[in-house]
Amino acid sequence: MSIRHGLLALLERGPRYGSQLRTEFESRTGATWPLNVGQVYTTLSRLERDGMVTQDGEDRAGHALYVITDAGRAELKAWFRTPVDRTSPPRDELAIKLAMAVGVPGVDIREVIQSQRRHTIQAMQDYTRLKAQALEAVPADRHEVAWLLVLEQLIFLTEAEARWLDHCEARLIRLALLPEPDSRPSDSPSADISNGPAVSPANGPAGGPDDGSLDAGSRVIADRQ
Repeated sequence: MSIRHGLLALLERGPRYGSQLRTEFESRTGATWPLNVGQVYTTLSRLERDGMVTQDGEDRAGHALYVITDAGRAELKAWFRTPVDRTSPPRDELAIKLAMAVGVPGVDIREVIQSQRRHTIQAMQDYTRLKAQALEAVPADRHEVAWLLVLEQLIFLTEAEARWLDHCEARLIRLALLPEPDSRPSDSPSADISNGPAVSPANGPAGGPDDGSLDAGSRVIADRQ
């Protein structure tokens, strides 16, 4: 998250002091990414050091006011013009968790997936409820429209995560039919990486598509692969 550029964007609207910038930032984003005053003033100090903002007196309450400079405006314009880099994605805890769980003894990966799916769907429903509440009233200002944009992105992200989890479960059904990395012989029909019930190629995994535990989306994904 670019706090640096977010503060520059707010300062483009006029002089602001630290806690005012924090309040406006959280209003724009619905407090999805809350800031503390320390973060704001640390960032302002760095922006001032880099010549992108400067202090410009105080308000009547004695708060130090900051204004954006020409260099700050140039930086802000460049930020808006430049696409967000997706070639170096940030670490995703869920993806790492599932990747590490593959092959770890005693870990039921399908249970990990199902537990996460329940949480993700609950989050999606909560975001959708917030959106419905926000749409009941006509937006009073641009801040409310900005919050809707953030909220809708969260809805799309949770929808995508739920679909990805369905895909992972379908993938694990196929993976369970493969031998373990050490290729040791097994008396069971196949090795089960989740330490769950054995998998039979003919009947599918216990609790799998044949007994309806996977939803239609998972079956469609499995059929397409």
